[in-house]
Amino acid sequence: MRAPGYGRLGLALILGILMAGGGATGAWGAPEAPTLPIPALEFGVKAAGSPQDVVLSLQMLALLTVLSMAPAIVLMLTSFTRILVVLSLVRNALGLQQVPPNQVLVTLALFLSFFTMAPVWDRVYDGALSPYMKGDLSAQEAWDRTIAPLKDFMMRQTRQEELSLMISMAKEERPRNAEDVSMRTLMPAFVLSEIKTAFQMGIVIFVPFIVVDMVVASVLMAMGMIMLPPMMISLPFKILLFVLADGWNLVISSLVTSIR
Repeated sequence: MRAPGYGRLGLALILGILMAGGGATGAWGAPEAPTLPIPALEFGVKAAGSPQDVVLSLQMLALLTVLSMAPAIVLMLTSFTRILVVLSLVRNALGLQQVPPNQVLVTLALFLSFFTMAPVWDRVYDGALSPYMKGDLSAQEAWDRTIAPLKDFMMRQTRQEELSLMISMAKEERPRNAEDVSMRTLMPAFVLSEIKTAFQMGIVIFVPFIVVDMVVASVLMAMGMIMLPPMMISLPFKILLFVLADGWNLVISSLVTSIR
């Protein structure tokens, strides 16, 4: 008698041998699905064989340096500084510590910066980036046309006092016009001017909320509630005043219109 299951086991072994040795075809002659190769990344350093290789390496190094500094350029050479400082002062004037959170304030400041800087980016794209990508400009000409709109924007926002301070500290000759101002003196002067303008706007924002705090503290003291923190009572009133006065729209519109 034949043991049960031996026939099925033998058939399975035969099929396995056929599939293993079939090469490009399976057990029934059907072609197997091609396997996708996984790409391998290779990095290497070798000696430059010509001066052109040295120039190309230096250009790549300069490009990587600019890309690493791009966040600082976007944050400090645009209206981002003023907007973020004013929004932070609004939160502090209301007496709120983490509402709105920092992520919300930074994101809102970025979007408003893109909005206010759109005319400058359009000038850069139309005058420098687009002709350079078409091959009509060299890299140096594209760089000069890129700096010109940004420098014009920074000059309009920079105060005379801060610019004079940086020029005197750099011991440079007094520039005859805006084109003679160097970027190494204009950039710190622009950042200082943005912080000073933001603080001036913050003072105007703080005044009504300070009045509310003083009124609430005086009422509590007159009622003999010395142990009750005035901030706890004044906070809802300040938020209500800010909402009724449409405070966010007023702050945002003031920020956008203050950027010339």
